[in-house]
Amino acid sequence: MSKFQVPTKNEVSADNQAIFDKLQAGLGFVPNLYAYYAKNDTALGDYLALQNRKSTLKAKEREVINLVVSQYNGCRYCQSAHTVLGGMNGFTPEQILEIRGGTASFDTKLDALARFTLSAAANKGNASTATKDAFFAAGYTEANMIDVVIVIGDKTISNYLHNLTGFAIDFPIAPELETTNA
Repeated sequence: MSKFQVPTKNEVSADNQAIFDKLQAGLGFVPNLYAYYAKNDTALGDYLALQNRKSTLKAKEREVINLVVSQYNGCRYCQSAHTVLGGMNGFTPEQILEIRGGTASFDTKLDALARFTLSAAANKGNASTATKDAFFAAGYTEANMIDVVIVIGDKTISNYLHNLTGFAIDFPIAPELETTNA
């Protein structure tokens, strides 16, 4: 059992209680990750503003980034949440597993995005020239690149928070990736 506990609605500030009500109405529940942010009076609202900001990327593209980064950072909570969200955005279970591994062979543009995202995350922003060239050749722009970096940062924040705390995962647990020649 984790020593880090997810707060209940009654244990958070009035502002966060109002956000809980909006999440409950919109999602049908308050995900543990969001609830944990509410231990800080401003973090939940700040995080949701970042996550819901206007972007040049489509929801499906943001899910590619979320899946790649969550896998790279080893966050089981976000792998599980974004496996559900990836399915809601039209990816098959097989495609989701492939994306988590850093590729998307079923779609040339998404493959360039997945490869670029993994290279950028794994190399602290120093993505390889080949992945940058392929990203731009696939039709992405510098404005898109900025949004990719923002989504990587957004997801890394949540990945680190869960990795530090280990609170309960309240989504169906995502399957582990099978690795070859680890």
